[in-house]
Amino acid sequence: MENTDRFVCAVDIGGTKIACAIMAFPATGERPHPVYEAEVATGASEGGEAVYARVEDAVCTALASFDGGEVLGVGVGSAGVVDPRTGCIAYANEIMPGWGGIALGPRLAEALGLPVAVTGDVHAHALGEARWGVGRGYDSELCLGIGTGIGGAFVVDGRVMRGSHGAAGHMGHIESTAATGIPCACGRSGHLESVASGTSIGRVFEERYGRVDPARPTVGRDVNDLVAAGDERAISVVREAGHALGASLGSLANVLDPAVIVLSGGVIHEGTGWRSETWRASVAEGYRSQALDPLQDTPILIGELEGEAPLIGAAENLLDTLK
Repeated sequence: MENTDRFVCAVDIGGTKIACAIMAFPATGERPHPVYEAEVATGASEGGEAVYARVEDAVCTALASFDGGEVLGVGVGSAGVVDPRTGCIAYANEIMPGWGGIALGPRLAEALGLPVAVTGDVHAHALGEARWGVGRGYDSELCLGIGTGIGGAFVVDGRVMRGSHGAAGHMGHIESTAATGIPCACGRSGHLESVASGTSIGRVFEERYGRVDPARPTVGRDVNDLVAAGDERAISVVREAGHALGASLGSLANVLDPAVIVLSGGVIHEGTGWRSETWRASVAEGYRSQALDPLQDTPILIGELEGEAPLIGAAENLLDTLK
């Protein structure tokens, strides 16, 4: 065990926001925690270069604001497909226009003069939950992050499966019967993300019942608030999304046979509606409809680290590269 606390700058780049923190890893072995944290809007519609500039600025601000000890490096969890060999963004869909092709890791390392390690945002999320959250103690974990889109990761013995191209874990882009014919942000159609993400839940409600607020598009948070208030229209939309998610979880479990399934991300943690018995029951029903008999009792748990999970996971990934 280390004799002193260790510090890592951690960044979580999503389609909606960029979170940046200085994470402390106590010498006592307790859970890592932020000693500095800040958020800025991603501004994804402005293009990849604008997003990169915000990331670099956020990291520089964090490093300049912290005087508690040596920062060992920068761990980044990013939306899109990250090339595991270079730390560059190999691909991003229309949620992050112009993000694909950004040499994120190399540019940050050159600008900061520090080691930088980049992984997928949900890879980081899953790693955080596996090592320090609800997945701790299990030998394998299937984690889905449900927010603006849907991503995922499979962790075995504390290591994330990244795949040959860094694309492993794009669980939102598996085929879903409920999404048949519905366009997906990746340019295909019929994918889970098109019916179970926060973005899609808002879209489905608006298509059926009109905008919650006439002045702006309906988003998942609006539907969540209505669910919490007992609105039957919202409950029906969330019930369908939950069943579709559960059915896909069952199919994934048939392939991967995880010891535990962890659900996390903005949609899960932004309010009570997503954690309602209706949504949980719909997810469970969908899961039972597809999972093989020996897998029916696989626990499906809600992540406990919430927004800290990807920051902890990104920092852990940086520490892994320094070993």
